[in-house]
Amino acid sequence: MTNIAFIGLGIMGLPMAKNLLKAGHDVVATNRSQGKVDQFVAEGGKGAGSVAEAVKDADVIITMVPDSPDVEAVVTGEGGVFAHAKQGAIWIDASTIRPDVAQRLAEQAAEAGIRAIDAPVSGGEAGAIEGTLSIMVGGDADVVEEARPVLEGVGTTIVHVGPAGSGQTVKAANQLIVAGTIQLVAESLVFLEAHGVDLEAAVQVLAGGLAGNRILDRKAASMIKGEFAPGFRIDLHHKDLGIVTSAAREAGVILPVGAIVAQLMNSARQRGYGSLDHSALLKLAQDISGKTN
Repeated sequence: MTNIAFIGLGIMGLPMAKNLLKAGHDVVATNRSQGKVDQFVAEGGKGAGSVAEAVKDADVIITMVPDSPDVEAVVTGEGGVFAHAKQGAIWIDASTIRPDVAQRLAEQAAEAGIRAIDAPVSGGEAGAIEGTLSIMVGGDADVVEEARPVLEGVGTTIVHVGPAGSGQTVKAANQLIVAGTIQLVAESLVFLEAHGVDLEAAVQVLAGGLAGNRILDRKAASMIKGEFAPGFRIDLHHKDLGIVTSAAREAGVILPVGAIVAQLMNSARQRGYGSLDHSALLKLAQDISGKTN
């Protein structure tokens, strides 16, 4: 059993924290809205009213918040993780943030006597609930191995990909691939429907061939039904593609398809779809083809 502080009980964070409980860890959680903390306590966890309270006795601290400024707000400052965690604690940032910010915060953590690894996750809400997330980890190899038993409580594919910030770089590539795949699936569904093809039958055969992918497996059925309850919001994927395009520009890398998909994601957001699941790129594909249901 490990004493874990979990900060951020959103769509991904709450099921992750619950799975850590199921794995036998002692988990104290805090969140901006008290309702999620109360829900976690009802599941057998412990709640804290502040970051300082949550982390004071923790061996491992996990942050799962939306963006780079949110992570900085949680870990720095008088009430943050760096000021209140005990020396030698491991900080795992499971958020998706800019790689350069991850590197800088890892350096600040080291100055505070805290060992940092960046460990963003992929798999969406379903993967978080099932405990089958894919986790790309950046940081010192020894610290990663020490943290592995905790990571195994929430994921099944856990790979050390390099030094601090590397996990976030791999996650950026992940988000690029996912967004591009969703867009192509969305366009395919609009194309097929326009020709009167049975969409469920088409998805079945496509998923069994070279075009098969996790988006077809996990998202196509709800897309066909027009159900876009957020497992991962367009607003967040828009943020992630901003990370991709910025990091690519800094490295002098050209991402022509990625740039177009980033613009399409932004367009979906501007049309008011930001709070919907990222599979709502289908709605955009329908709109621009004049095929809105």
